[in-house]
Amino acid sequence: MRMDPSGRPEVLLATSRGTQRWIIPKGWPIRRLSAGETAAREAFEEAGLEGRIADGPPIGHYRYDKLLDNGTILRIDVSIFLLHVDRQLADWPEQAERQTRWFTPAEAAEVVAEPELAALLRDLMNRDHIPGLHRDQVQ
Repeated sequence: MRMDPSGRPEVLLATSRGTQRWIIPKGWPIRRLSAGETAAREAFEEAGLEGRIADGPPIGHYRYDKLLDNGTILRIDVSIFLLHVDRQLADWPEQAERQTRWFTPAEAAEVVAEPELAALLRDLMNRDHIPGLHRDQVQ
C-alpha cells in the first residue's frame, strides 16, 4: 500500500502466473523468516516492491482454493500483512511472468476473485487509521 499525491490509499495488485487473475503478492512460509518478513520477500519477488511491514498482527485473512500442478486443490489460508511501499523497482525476479498495477482499494476489490479479499480491500477505504501509514506519506 502507498498514498497517492492527494493522500488517498492505493494498493498494488499483480497477476498470477497461471491464470493471470489479479492477486496480492503471497507465498509459502520461508524457513527462518517471520510471516511478515516472508510477505515482504514475496512482494519484492512478485512485484518489485520495497518497503516495510506494519508492526503488529496481520490486517486480515482470507481463504482461496489453489490448484496444484498435479490437479489437487488445496484450501489455503492467507494472512495479510500491510507493506508500506517506499518504491517499486524497475526490475525484479518475476517481472517477465506478471503484470502489476496500482488500484484504489475500491477498484482492487472489484477485480480480485476472492470475496474475502475483496471485502478486506473495501474496508481499507473505511479505516480512519491504517496501521503505521500516515496520511502525510506520499509516494
